[in-house]
Amino acid sequence: MVNLSKTIFKAYDIRGIIDKTLDAGVAQQIGAAFGRAALAKGEKKVVIGRDGRLSGPALAKALAAGLQSARVDVIDLGVVATPMVYFGTNVLGAASGIMVTGSHNPPDYNGFKMVLAGEAIYGDAITGLYDSILAHDGQPSATPGAYSTYDIRAEYLQRIIGDVKIARPIKIAVDCGNGVAGAFAGDLYRGMGCEVIELFCEVDGNFPNHHPDPAHPENLQDLIRCLQETDAEIGLAFDGDGDRLGIVTKDGQIIFPDRQMMLFAADVLSRNPGAEILYDVKCTRHLAPYIEKAGGKALMYKTGHSLVKAKLKETGSPLGGEMSGHIFFKDRWYGFDDGLYAGARMLEILTKEKDPSALLNALPQSDSTPELHLHLKEGENFALMDKLRADARFPGNERIIDIDGLRVEYADGFGLARSSNTTPVIVMRFEAETPAALERIQGQFRDVILAAKPDAELPF
Repeated sequence: MVNLSKTIFKAYDIRGIIDKTLDAGVAQQIGAAFGRAALAKGEKKVVIGRDGRLSGPALAKALAAGLQSARVDVIDLGVVATPMVYFGTNVLGAASGIMVTGSHNPPDYNGFKMVLAGEAIYGDAITGLYDSILAHDGQPSATPGAYSTYDIRAEYLQRIIGDVKIARPIKIAVDCGNGVAGAFAGDLYRGMGCEVIELFCEVDGNFPNHHPDPAHPENLQDLIRCLQETDAEIGLAFDGDGDRLGIVTKDGQIIFPDRQMMLFAADVLSRNPGAEILYDVKCTRHLAPYIEKAGGKALMYKTGHSLVKAKLKETGSPLGGEMSGHIFFKDRWYGFDDGLYAGARMLEILTKEKDPSALLNALPQSDSTPELHLHLKEGENFALMDKLRADARFPGNERIIDIDGLRVEYADGFGLARSSNTTPVIVMRFEAETPAALERIQGQFRDVILAAKPDAELPF
C-alpha cells in the first residue's frame, strides 16, 4: 500500500509513479473524494475511461469502486482517448468524468484528468480532493452507486465524420507512438475518406518505439522518414492519451501548434467574425497579428489545458490553443482539447489545397527554440521565478508580460521563462527575427538567471 502524498495533486491533474506515489488504494480514495465533490454539485453519475498504460485496468477498477462507495453511478467507457471521456460528459447525461491517463509521461507514471459538473478542475479544486480524503472517515455509503459499461467508439467517430468533411481524397501518415489514439485514429481518418499509413498504432503501454509526445522533434523522426519514403502528403502525430496533435509536412518541417493555430483561427473566424481567439504565453509573436488580420481579437493567456478551457468558457471564445498541442474548438465542437478532432479539422482545411505542405510551410515563422527546461529541485522553480520577477532587468525590451512567468518582448523577438506547474522546472522559449537577435535575447536571460542562481545548469 502506498501512502497518500500531496505531491501527486498537480495544478491541472493528478499524476504519480506506480507503486511509489500511486496505486489502487490511492485511486480508490481519489474516486471516493471526487464522488463526494460530484454529489455536492448535484451530479449523480461519473464517466470514466483509461488509456493503454499497463497500470490502467487496476487503477480504473479501484477508481470505480471509490466512486461507487460515495453513492455515485459509474459509466465505464473502457480503453479510450482522453477526449472521448470529455465527449461522454457532453452526450451521456453525466457532466462529470475522470480519465485514467499518464498522458505523455514515462511508462511507470499514471494519473487522472478530471471534469467536474462540466468544468475542467485545476488548482484549489484538485488540492481540495486531497483535503477531502484527509477529512473523511473512509466509511463507504450504505447504498453504493451502480456500475455500467458503455462503448462510445462509434458515436464519437460518427459525430466527427458526420460533421468534418475533406475536400478531396488525401493519403496521410499517422504516428500514435503506441499510445491509445492508435485504437481510433486510423478508423477516424479512413471514415473521412483518407488513405492512412499507420505507424505504431498498436496500443502498448511499454511504448517500445518512441515516446508518445509530439512536442519533441526526436519523437517525430519516424513520421518524417515515412513521408520521405512514401506518397503520403502529410503526417499527424498524437500524444499518449490523444488530446494533443503534432503535424509534419511532406518535406519534413514540423508545424508546431502555435502555427497550426493560424490556420484554425482563420477558418473559425470565417464563421465567427470579430471573435476572441485564445493562445498561451509560449506561442509565437506572429500568431496575434495573424488572428487580427483574419478579423479576430487575440488574447494571450496562461499555459495549462484546464486554465485555457476555463478561460474559453468565461470569454465565449470559439477557439483556444496552446504551444504544447492542446487545441480547443468551441466552433462546431464542445470546447475541450482533442488531438484527433483537431487533426480532422486540419485535414478539412488542407484538402482545399493542391499542395498542403506549401500552405503550412508558408505560415509566418522566425528562428525559435522548442521548449527548453531548466531542471531544479522541488519548489526551487517557484522561488527562482519570484526572484527574477523582483530583480531581473532586460535592457531594450518593449514590454514584459507577467500573466504567467516573464515573457519579455523586443522589437525583434521574445524570451519566456515560466515555472512549470507540474514538475520542478523553469520552462523557457525564445524566438527572434535573426540568429544574432536570438543569441542576444538568450544572453540576457542567461545573465539574469545566473545572477539569481549561479549554479543553474542552463539548457542553452
